Amino acid sequence: MIVFDSSTLILLAKIDMLDMVVSNFRGKVLIPETVMTEVCEDRRIEVPAIEKLINDHKIEVFKVKGIAQTKNIMEDFSIDRGEAEAIILSIEKGISMVATDDRNAIRACKMLKLDFVTAITILIRAFEKTLIDSETALLKLQKLQLIGRYSKEIIRDATKLLRGGT
Repeated sequence: MIVFDSSTLILLAKIDMLDMVVSNFRGKVLIPETVMTEVCEDRRIEVPAIEKLINDHKIEVFKVKGIAQTKNIMEDFSIDRGEAEAIILSIEKGISMVATDDRNAIRACKMLKLDFVTAITILIRAFEKTLIDSETALLKLQKLQLIGRYSKEIIRDATKLLRGGT
């Protein structure tokens, strides 16, 4: 199982990979209610694709019980409610994997000993599993570079991997 926060959900939808990722994931894909609200309140172009996955029960929405813990995580790591709830939901459900591209949420995952993946990590794994070819993956990486906040080193390393380098 994996819990997504808003940033990674939106990034994957923007590069037209969210449906493929969710459909090929072997476990359940979860999001907290706050993430659903954050993602769907703005009528961005990617919202219908996300809503369809939720309506088709490919992404399950859960209410987080730990309100106090959510507030503590928000304050301790300077993150928004959606990221904090994704982390708390993963703890509540016993899931050790959080999908986040938020720097402070990644820091929180490290401190709480939760595994995390980013949109770029997911893109690389899709390539490694031959769900997409190198050319397509590189085009999607270019798009992520434009819309995400990634360091030059991360983009360089991902490019090398997607070109078949080690």
